[in-house]
Amino acid sequence: MWEDRFNRPDYLFGTEPARALRDHVAWLVPGQRALAVADGEGRNSVFMAEQGLHVTAADNAPSALAKARALADARGVAVDFMQTDLLADWPAEWLGAYDLVVGIFIQFTGPTERAAMFARMAKCLRPGGVLLLHGYRPEQLAYGTGGPRAVEKLYTEAMLRAAFAGWQVAECRAYDRDIQEGTGHAGMSALIDFIARKPG
Repeated sequence: MWEDRFNRPDYLFGTEPARALRDHVAWLVPGQRALAVADGEGRNSVFMAEQGLHVTAADNAPSALAKARALADARGVAVDFMQTDLLADWPAEWLGAYDLVVGIFIQFTGPTERAAMFARMAKCLRPGGVLLLHGYRPEQLAYGTGGPRAVEKLYTEAMLRAAFAGWQVAECRAYDRDIQEGTGHAGMSALIDFIARKPG
């Protein structure tokens, strides 16, 4: 499905980073290692590389990765783009390797697969590393301006806190905002940001 969506000449979600990532730029520490999960066409990983991070970006869609590489080249930054099945085992070299793991609008799984993916994201962080998630809340279904149409794929504050119980939560905030991120995310949206530090 995602290969079909990304196999087009333009960038479905634009070339600028998600506004939420710009909001939290203070968490992007130069020199740190970051993993961008389901990064798509590269807008967020390229932005992180522009801030001086060493970034690995994973996605499963070849056409998205091709556009991501083109965007990185155009911006003059290096990103390690990897074609990865994010619903299968992740590379062993990722385990405990990252200071920051970022998931921006990665709501393509149901609860069981999401729990497994969250667990893999946690394992990729070093002790004390930071997880940053940004996505849609169930109220997004009424807006219809992007994201999945299945409520079980959306985030709530309680669900995210429970998924990362025992972590130091720096932010768990639900809000509505008009976003313009390509044609894929356009209009008033029900959003949530979650930033938490893995126990040391």
